[in-house]
Amino acid sequence: MKIQQLSVDEAFASIQSGNDGLTATEAGRRLAEFGPNEVERAYREPVALRFVKEFGHFFAIILWIAAALAFVAEFREPGEGMATLGFAIIGVIVINGLFSFYQAYRAEQAVEALQKLLPSTTKVIRDGELRSLPAAELVPGDLIVLEAGDNVPADCRVTEAFGVRVNNATITGESLPHSRDAEPCNEADFMESRNVVLAGTSLISGQARALVFATGAHSVFGKIAHLTQTAGEPLSPLQREIVRLSRLVALLAFAPGVFFFFIGKAVGLSFWENLTFAIGIIVALVPEGLLPEVTLALAMGVKRMARRRALIRHLPAVETLGSATVICTDKTGTLTENKMAVRRVFVGGSFHEPGAPELFEPYRHFFECALLCEDVKHAAGDTLIGDPMEVALVRLARAALRETPEFARVDELPFDAKRKRRSTLRRTPNGLVLYTKGAPEAVLARCSGAVIKGETTPLGPELKQLFVVAQETMAGEGLRVLALAHRHVPENCGRDQLEADLVLDGLVGFEDPPRPEVSTAIQKCQEAGIKVIMVTGDHPRTAVAIAREIGLVKSGNPVVITGEQLNRLSDTQLQLALGGPEIVFGRVAADQKMRIVNALKLKHEIVAVTGDGVNDAPALKRADIGIAMGISGTDVAREAADMILLDDNFASIVSAVEEGRAVFANIRKFLTYVLASNVAELVPFVAFVLFKIPLALTIIQVLAIDLGTDLVPALGLASNLRIHRSCAVLPGIALSGC
Repeated sequence: MKIQQLSVDEAFASIQSGNDGLTATEAGRRLAEFGPNEVERAYREPVALRFVKEFGHFFAIILWIAAALAFVAEFREPGEGMATLGFAIIGVIVINGLFSFYQAYRAEQAVEALQKLLPSTTKVIRDGELRSLPAAELVPGDLIVLEAGDNVPADCRVTEAFGVRVNNATITGESLPHSRDAEPCNEADFMESRNVVLAGTSLISGQARALVFATGAHSVFGKIAHLTQTAGEPLSPLQREIVRLSRLVALLAFAPGVFFFFIGKAVGLSFWENLTFAIGIIVALVPEGLLPEVTLALAMGVKRMARRRALIRHLPAVETLGSATVICTDKTGTLTENKMAVRRVFVGGSFHEPGAPELFEPYRHFFECALLCEDVKHAAGDTLIGDPMEVALVRLARAALRETPEFARVDELPFDAKRKRRSTLRRTPNGLVLYTKGAPEAVLARCSGAVIKGETTPLGPELKQLFVVAQETMAGEGLRVLALAHRHVPENCGRDQLEADLVLDGLVGFEDPPRPEVSTAIQKCQEAGIKVIMVTGDHPRTAVAIAREIGLVKSGNPVVITGEQLNRLSDTQLQLALGGPEIVFGRVAADQKMRIVNALKLKHEIVAVTGDGVNDAPALKRADIGIAMGISGTDVAREAADMILLDDNFASIVSAVEEGRAVFANIRKFLTYVLASNVAELVPFVAFVLFKIPLALTIIQVLAIDLGTDLVPALGLASNLRIHRSCAVLPGIALSGC
């Protein structure tokens, strides 16, 4: 049996530990066996090796060869200035290499952010005594003590709990706190178990003792960290083009150099004269200023994007975003305002306005459930802090109830993605009452009755269908729908039977209005040939309704895929489904994003994806451009991303795409200018060899032109954005007419 399914004594026995914890000797032995409780780092090349590689890429090798030939020529024919040329070329290589290394060194920070989520010290019982030890020294079998505000240092089985609630948002992306206890749990997956706390999460209330059963890379947190590191960051389109251009430049530089070397020999020039001219041809055709020009152009794009509420973390991401062909975006808070308000209620078999006074007395349990099945914090004055839907429910209940009851919380069945509901058990003057809220399909399945005209009525097929139709109606209007229910619970009721035979009180429809600027942003994406795919945890009908409202869906039959359907699709079926012109994913868990990203990349799409939780980090790393939320996002998501939205607004993504496409177009312009001028620099050398015309340019002068006079106008082309802003949104980035 799995550890969450065992009793406390059996759990201790399975890990060979006890209430006094491990002995120091045994803990030391296990530390040697299992390793320290740290985020395992995937193998990374030493910094020194990465530094050297910045001076050994293909483009740099071309320049190294030219510099070496210059020094050889200086050795054989001193006083011709070839040494000066060699040192000048080395200077170009060093400047380019240092700049590139600086950018690459800063590119990988996600692991540091993951490590920061783990506490540095923790309270551990060793040899029967409570000690404060570094979290890195924890081993399986340790017994730790947790209090409100503590971060959990490892995956643990709870052995004692007093009012414990944990925040799992960093791991699961769920914002609602979950209660924890020490009772055995029948869940097969320990992540869904109420007696397990996970590394990287935190206690928001209560006290607990917990038995460590997984540390370091063996914890859920460590596995996410490993996946984040090994997901890999593919080369950006610009980086791939520069590699291709480097090879082309090498061919165009060396082939003419070798060709004219033999021509010079044929017309009677000495070997060293031929070598000098061959070097001149290579230097003339190699655009030495290309890499700094590209880098500076990208840096200017970063500054412009920052002014439009998009913070770029990696320079190549500027152009990658401009090349994006698909954007996978969240709905709540990104496409919508994330300001929930109750718009309609369905109680007693009919729709009502939320504030209708005739509802207050007959449907009191409905409003009590709205008030008491929550974790809203009360700040100064009338300010409520918490999940936007719970805040809206509390405000609805306060307006309806003359007196707001304060019934003591006895127990809680937490919300999770599998259950799709949450229950709190309260002690009222009339005994224990369970209040439940959740997705209608999850709550309806547990109900045997419903409140109609203030009386409890058996929930037969016809009445159940009435509520289903009401749910579909509200979802079709773009409302998020919750079902509220209650039950009077006998004192001796088992915990696993609490949610049986519920009485359905009614349905609540919430409106989360779309951001007003999103419709225009979606239209720009469509005009620019970018497909936008909504990936949300909401009901599919709600997602489709919002998608229609913002113009993301226009046809009558978009492709709608739920998380449950996604689990049943093979990779091939998913790729085929993603070929549809209009796609919406509903009821999708955050950890399913990476599969969607992988399928899109197999279709050769350039994918941008949004995310905000720890479990979004692998998808953010795997995508061509990862976009984290600056307001609601976790540190891990922000560090794994290439771009951070400072306002969590989809419209800011589109603004950044415009900037990225403009940067790409301008890079093409100055590349055309630079390469065209390099061909002209070849003419004096050819004329000297073939027609004995006096040499018009020395090699040093050619280098000065490439790095001096060419650089300034090339950067002028790179910054020529405002005049041609309209070009940025044209499909294919066609330059004609810009």
